[in-house]
Amino acid sequence: MTGGLIMLIAVVVSLMLHELGHFVTARATGMKVTEFFLGFGPKIWSTTRGETEFGVKAIPIGGYNRIVGMDPLEEIDPEDVGRTYRDKKFWQKSVVIMSGVLIHFLLAYLVFFGILVGFGIEDAEAEPLTTVAGVQQTLDDGSPAPAALAGLEPGDRIVSVDGQTVGTWSELVAAIAARPDEQVQIVVERDGSRMTLETTLASVDDQGATVGYLGINPAYPVTHISLTEAASLSGRTVGIATRETLSSFGNLIRPSSLARLAGAFVGNTDVPDNIRPVSPVGIVHLGEGLDAQALLALVALLNIVLGVFNGLPLFPLDGGHFAIALYERVSGRKANMRALMPIAAAVMMLVIFLFSVALLLDIVNPISLS
Repeated sequence: MTGGLIMLIAVVVSLMLHELGHFVTARATGMKVTEFFLGFGPKIWSTTRGETEFGVKAIPIGGYNRIVGMDPLEEIDPEDVGRTYRDKKFWQKSVVIMSGVLIHFLLAYLVFFGILVGFGIEDAEAEPLTTVAGVQQTLDDGSPAPAALAGLEPGDRIVSVDGQTVGTWSELVAAIAARPDEQVQIVVERDGSRMTLETTLASVDDQGATVGYLGINPAYPVTHISLTEAASLSGRTVGIATRETLSSFGNLIRPSSLARLAGAFVGNTDVPDNIRPVSPVGIVHLGEGLDAQALLALVALLNIVLGVFNGLPLFPLDGGHFAIALYERVSGRKANMRALMPIAAAVMMLVIFLFSVALLLDIVNPISLS
């Protein structure tokens, strides 16, 4: 199974678990749920179980539950009185609304915990190993990277380059740098067996000198930690990633950033990664060439991004619904939902714009972690 397919499955599963959180908590608090769908737009498939229609729609950028009474303009059937979102207490609304967001952060925490327990911590200050951690798929000009052409895979341990034995990362770098634009044979150890791969190295400028370039990331020596240490470090990792994601969202919605992104529709697709949104197509592309540990880390980061985005206090996102419920609880007054409709429309227009730009960029100018 390729990394891209794993990431596609991770996206679908994460979205489904988000919606499942809403569904389970809504049912547990006595709310009526009439629809449970993955995606938006035209219906592809559905089936009805009890009072709920389950299904899949054409545009896989999210999902939704239709909980009776959440739509502020919805007319309520007399038979549903007492089972609507509007009828429930603040704590019940909060549990239902924020369950999806919390599931994303819980998933991220559990994945980080699993990484730390299963793989340990890399000592980034130590000398890198000759073991491949990641393979660059394309060069800056869009052509295939030499490592990808050679068929190198994460986990391969490079033994020699053109007959020159390499026992350390420094020796490997020196052997590659000395052969710009040359065809080389690379002996690797994979699953206990040795094999010879061939490729033509690229050339790059390194402080005025032309050196060879392969396109790999190294692994580092690993230190294993206790369950207690892993539990604590996982929490800190989620916190750091959440702060960085919030900062990234702040940069993304600046007028200058939105103007830069809008330029993609007229051919200006060279968008800096720090303001670039990523679509499911891009997430699948990012998964290619990653080892198991890196894939799991990407899954965790994906869930943090989804959790932060859905938790933003912008109606009609989950965080926006929570903000409304909190306002009504504190003020003792019902929110003017009609006045919030323009805000909801603006938020949805922004989401559609960002998704469209992300999809365009991911098709014409694929993003890379390299």
